[in-house]
Amino acid sequence: MVEDRLAPESVNADQPALVEGETPVIAFENVSLAFDDKVVLTDLSFTLLPGRMKVFLGASGSGKSTVLRLVLGLLRPDAGRIWVAGRRVDTMSETDLMEVRSHLGMIFQEGALFDSLTVRENVGYRLYEHGGEPSEDAEARVDEVLGFVGLAGYGDRMPSELSGGQRRRVAIARAMTARPRILLYDEPTTGLDPITAVTVDEEIIKVRDLEGASGLLVTHQLRDAFYVATHEAVRTGETLDFVPASPDKAARTEFVMLRDGGIGFEGTADDLRRADDPYLRAFLS
Repeated sequence: MVEDRLAPESVNADQPALVEGETPVIAFENVSLAFDDKVVLTDLSFTLLPGRMKVFLGASGSGKSTVLRLVLGLLRPDAGRIWVAGRRVDTMSETDLMEVRSHLGMIFQEGALFDSLTVRENVGYRLYEHGGEPSEDAEARVDEVLGFVGLAGYGDRMPSELSGGQRRRVAIARAMTARPRILLYDEPTTGLDPITAVTVDEEIIKVRDLEGASGLLVTHQLRDAFYVATHEAVRTGETLDFVPASPDKAARTEFVMLRDGGIGFEGTADDLRRADDPYLRAFLS
């Protein structure tokens, strides 16, 4: 339970309690949700700290993507409390949720790009939508994030002209543009070949390590999950390398295995590899 890991004096109904002296960017406290007779989540509690990542694993229907929808306020829990960016969202109005969502960037399984807009227009959509002509600052930010994901010079292309991996990288660029504090990834490498998937994995690592964004990654691709959890991005001058993560960096990404509506495992990649639970062993095999 969340309270077991928190300073008791900091716990109240309106603010997430501190963990390791930090305010979580996301906190679930005893969250339950059912659709008619189907129980999806039962008494689920976890926290995500600034600059860290949690990788959600589990069988189909275990509630992985449901967690993301609850974070976004697209679903309301039947019980429990949820905080996002320091604000309680499970009882929040839609108007207030719009402000909280400004702190979030979402990457969907298929990229969800606007096919009628260019790459530049897709990436800058969040910056452009409330104004007329794009400002110089907005244009500069779009150029910056396109360069960040390795797609400088692709701004005038249409999504139909891109490969699957390029479309996912455009989706990451679009999610980054407004500098959100939290990135939500819903099966970002599904359907991609292994080599292309690694390029997307590396963008996720870069956003975490170089931009300092927190992240929830939902995936059933174990290869990609372990790559993200065990590598870090290191920039030396103009050179960017992806290297095995130091123990400190590796500890900042944790796996969460959902099972029977709750958490069946929570820990680092090394913890997961060493786990002797038969269910986990079967899942990893």
